[in-house]
Amino acid sequence: EVQLVESGGGLVQPGGSLRLSCTASEFTFRGYAVSWVRQAHGKGLEWVSGINGAGSSTYYTDSVKGRFTISRDNAKNTLYLEMNNLTPDDTAVYYCVAKYWGQGTQVTVSS
Repeated sequence: EVQLVESGGGLVQPGGSLRLSCTASEFTFRGYAVSWVRQAHGKGLEWVSGINGAGSSTYYTDSVKGRFTISRDNAKNTLYLEMNNLTPDDTAVYYCVAKYWGQGTQVTVSS
């Protein structure tokens, strides 16, 4: 059974940082463009960031540019999202998406 598992979420104060990870079982990220998508409580899905299969091109929604960094380690079959200078507006469940969806990890930014 294919599983994408996100980790690294939690409660952080405004201005803080978190690093999300996404690992996969029975599936390899290699060759796939992958994305991070988030959903705040009571709101729709929002695409946050994407990276191409080679890891050579990255993309961000405007609200996270300069604060978030997406990366991948194909050898470890892992996707990352480094999040800095977090604000309460970043509070959401974060999903990694690569043909399949993970179960999500909660990120809460609050003082």
